[in-house]
Amino acid sequence: MALPFARSFCSCRWGAKRLGGAAAEARRGFSFKLDERTAHSSLALFRGDTGVKYGIVGLEPTKLALNVERFREWAVVLADTAVTSGRHYWEVTVKRSHQFRIGVADVDMSRHSCIGVDDRSWVFTYAQRKWHTMLANEKAPVEGIGQPEKVGLLLEYEAQKLSLVDVSRVAVVHTLQTDFRGPVVPAFALWDGELLTQSGLEVPEGL
Repeated sequence: MALPFARSFCSCRWGAKRLGGAAAEARRGFSFKLDERTAHSSLALFRGDTGVKYGIVGLEPTKLALNVERFREWAVVLADTAVTSGRHYWEVTVKRSHQFRIGVADVDMSRHSCIGVDDRSWVFTYAQRKWHTMLANEKAPVEGIGQPEKVGLLLEYEAQKLSLVDVSRVAVVHTLQTDFRGPVVPAFALWDGELLTQSGLEVPEGL
């Protein structure tokens, strides 16, 4: 189940509004946009909040609206829709960035941390032309994917799995075993270029 969320450090409120019946949801797929409230000051959203660009200087933090949602120290942005059950799939165009992390995170992860650094986020990271998994600041290499233009992510909540998908072959490249304890959201970090997300997709046949 995917739910739009609103949260604060003092309370966590979950909307009960469904996105439609189960059949319609399966047909439509999991949809989200990037949440500007969470975006670090060096990040700018574009294309209807489905893409994110990195700027070395970025926005002056004092000119941004104060809120407890925003990441303060790392170039991270979260999606605006949480997942509490089901199998969900989305794609990320990565060809214009050479240093990024993509995955999922607890909605309540610390805004002073970075995805992949703590044990409440699960990511695939790309840097220096190499892929790794990353959890609690521990890395493990991922082989056999190179730098494609686009990759897919398959989230299986009940199975506690997050998989990196080779879109060209529609095949799982690597699977992270997770430990979800509550709602999670798609999460992104980057230090150059841009990422573009595509959601609302059905899980491809064969995955």
